[in-house]
Amino acid sequence: MAPNMANAFGILGNVVSFLVYLAPVPTFHSIFKKKSTEGFQAIPYAVALFSAMLYLYYAFLKKNGMMLITINTFGCTIEVVYLAIYMIYATKESRVFTTKLILLLNVSSLGLITLCTFYFAHGLLRVNIVGWICAVFSVAVFVAPLSIMRQVVRTKSVEYMPFTLSCFLTLCAVVWFFYGFLIKDYYIATPNILGFVFGLAQMMLYLVYKNDSMCRNQQIQPAEGDSSKDGDDNHHQQKSSSNNQEVEVVVVN
Repeated sequence: MAPNMANAFGILGNVVSFLVYLAPVPTFHSIFKKKSTEGFQAIPYAVALFSAMLYLYYAFLKKNGMMLITINTFGCTIEVVYLAIYMIYATKESRVFTTKLILLLNVSSLGLITLCTFYFAHGLLRVNIVGWICAVFSVAVFVAPLSIMRQVVRTKSVEYMPFTLSCFLTLCAVVWFFYGFLIKDYYIATPNILGFVFGLAQMMLYLVYKNDSMCRNQQIQPAEGDSSKDGDDNHHQQKSSSNNQEVEVVVVN
């Protein structure tokens, strides 16, 4: 019974994680149409690629890791596509920074982890070491939204914290927790407890401050009778603010 439930949660986790990985598609469609990255940063996508590659390595080391292999293979593929599109349309400065970041995370760091664990650890010890590294990295990523939550409290605006994405990420954390718990893989289960807590906190903050954001948006609408120029200027300012919004990609495992 437990293996069947674990497989069910694994399949559900793959479906939800698949949707989370596809969340930035509208952003990159916009980048493709405008032929410009317009202030978006590549950091979340490089981090997501590193996480997917790290968990893929862990999945190949452990027994019955097929559920992790499928979703993280897709994760590696889609993040490479995102980064390729970004590199095509980014400025020269952004391309140089992104290249250095990819070399640091996905070549140097991952290569060092792979070589050290391959040559200096064997069998179950190797699995445990890589599992601990995955868990620690996941905790660090789950803590990252604290900066966004602090911004929401300070500005009383939920503009940069989409409720739908927070909801899916919370659901993702719940599903992968139960999957890890049922297969007794606490390197997967434990970090997702923190992911659930922070996801729930984000949704609660959204519900608390969404009315303030709506009122603020209504106040900045051009008053009736304003010149079309003022309206165009206001629209341009709002559009620029939207374009500078950084899309958060949270690691799934």
